[in-house]
Amino acid sequence: MILPVLVYGNSLLKKESQEITSHYPDVQTIIANMYETMYNAKGVGLAAPQVGLSICLFIIDTKEAEEAANKDKSVKQTFINPEIIELAGESCVYSEGCLSVPEIHEDVTRKSKVTVRYQDEHFTEHIAVFEGLPARVIQHEYDHLMGKTFIEHLSPLRKTLLKRKLNDISTGKTTTFYKTKSNKSF
Repeated sequence: MILPVLVYGNSLLKKESQEITSHYPDVQTIIANMYETMYNAKGVGLAAPQVGLSICLFIIDTKEAEEAANKDKSVKQTFINPEIIELAGESCVYSEGCLSVPEIHEDVTRKSKVTVRYQDEHFTEHIAVFEGLPARVIQHEYDHLMGKTFIEHLSPLRKTLLKRKLNDISTGKTTTFYKTKSNKSF
């Protein structure tokens, strides 16, 4: 089932997420719905808070983006209760967008390599190192679990310049081709 994506300004996006166990109700259905929602919105990642769940869960699939860039380092993975252990490598600037901040893309600096401890969809624990686009997407989605959007990585001046657009998003004055929920929807 395709879920509506909460947009910038929604208080749930500012809330820190809670860890879950394998007994969390309908977790496999939630994961399946999140993948369907992400693909429908043409995203490369989606965090549970973006669909109204304050739980430590996000998904990524960088295949289409990696194919477009002629790279074969794509990652499709579910991350439950992730913990970033280390950020390493070069600091890289990349124009990021977000399903919760439609129509805005801004340069964000992030490390090129990330080491993450997480559980997969079967609650099996892993520690893995990701580089390049997967590392960036993981850091972006992890921010959502901490109650942050990529907007918080921007300079105060850039935030001021985007204030009107952000206000339009938070009041439901933007349109997207995918289902969203603004503060106005509640």
